[in-house]
Amino acid sequence: MRFQHVAAAGLTTSAVAVNLFVSSYSGIVTSLQLAPSAQGPGIGGYVLTTTASNNESGPQPSWLTKDPYNNVIYCVDEAFSTPNGTMTAYTTSKSGTLSLIDTQATVVGPVSTVIYNEGKALAAAHYSGSAATSWNILPSGGLKSLQTFMFNLTAPGTIPSRQEAPHPHEVILDPTGSFIVIPDLGADLVRVFAINPKTSLLTESTPFKVPAGSGPRHGAFLKADSGKTFFFLISELANTIASYEVSYLGATGLNFTNVFLSGTYGNRTTPDGAAAAEAILSPDNKFLLTSSRNATLFQLDNFDKTNSTKIPSDTLHSWAIDHAMGKLSLKQIAPAGGSFPRQFSVNKAGDMVAVGLQMDGRVVVIERNVADGTFGDFVASMDVAGQVTSVIWDE
Repeated sequence: MRFQHVAAAGLTTSAVAVNLFVSSYSGIVTSLQLAPSAQGPGIGGYVLTTTASNNESGPQPSWLTKDPYNNVIYCVDEAFSTPNGTMTAYTTSKSGTLSLIDTQATVVGPVSTVIYNEGKALAAAHYSGSAATSWNILPSGGLKSLQTFMFNLTAPGTIPSRQEAPHPHEVILDPTGSFIVIPDLGADLVRVFAINPKTSLLTESTPFKVPAGSGPRHGAFLKADSGKTFFFLISELANTIASYEVSYLGATGLNFTNVFLSGTYGNRTTPDGAAAAEAILSPDNKFLLTSSRNATLFQLDNFDKTNSTKIPSDTLHSWAIDHAMGKLSLKQIAPAGGSFPRQFSVNKAGDMVAVGLQMDGRVVVIERNVADGTFGDFVASMDVAGQVTSVIWDE
């Protein structure tokens, strides 16, 4: 199927080229450039081209973070077959070329990082390593190990095949910059850490327990127009999306009160085998955008117009946010462009979404209507070697 074209006002990427960075389990970080097509409309008037590639990040790069305070990209290597993961820092460039600054060994299995304490430090979640780490960011952009937190379970969780050990899946900074939370898929916890602004040290607080068997994966904080703070949590094993009103327990902890819970497909029955994945806010904070893998609800025309084979597609979901109560309303279930949209990101203008399709080895760019929050046409596509794990905008 093909979506009707949605004319999003003021597409900032339509006038100038913009770089994206893509990690994959091929061991390569690929630089792509999105630009208006000189040869006509193509898929949607744009073209993705490869401008550079880098293989210095380890065998299984799993996550990319751009430091908002400088032009440094941090890449973590999940390292399936080696004793340690790696943390790698690069400087960016207008050409898309990445230049190595530093590589540090770390606990195996890093899958997410976040910059905190106003650019002074970085924290990481380690899925297979059952750990979290923190790092000082040096003036060069390099890293120096600060702390390591190892987690344990006394017994397997409700779903032993996935909850045999703690599996921290993401590190998320709260709106005040005072706390980091870590959804732990294996332990059914949202772990809470207070940040010391003088030293960047993290202090573990009382974790928040989610329903047994949920498998919390990713989440996002919102400082709402009402003045309230909400936390949205997507859980992979239960395929749920939940909203919590957050209250602050001084400088030491957070309290979470559930205000909304839904299946990730809203009122629609969750397809067998579905696995909830990403959850991010739109830049204007009006919508929560989520993805689900392993549920091919759509059959798309092939991006290669010479190929008539249909592309099975998993889904992206758009939820409108009630800023007074923190509740969500499902606006749309849209095709993701292929199989396993493990991660995706939105440009600063909010009018384009870059999706990493893990099992297809593909990146697609989708137009997005800023006003109503819906996904529109596919405007560009590029095959990338290996299983794509992360794609981010260089803005």
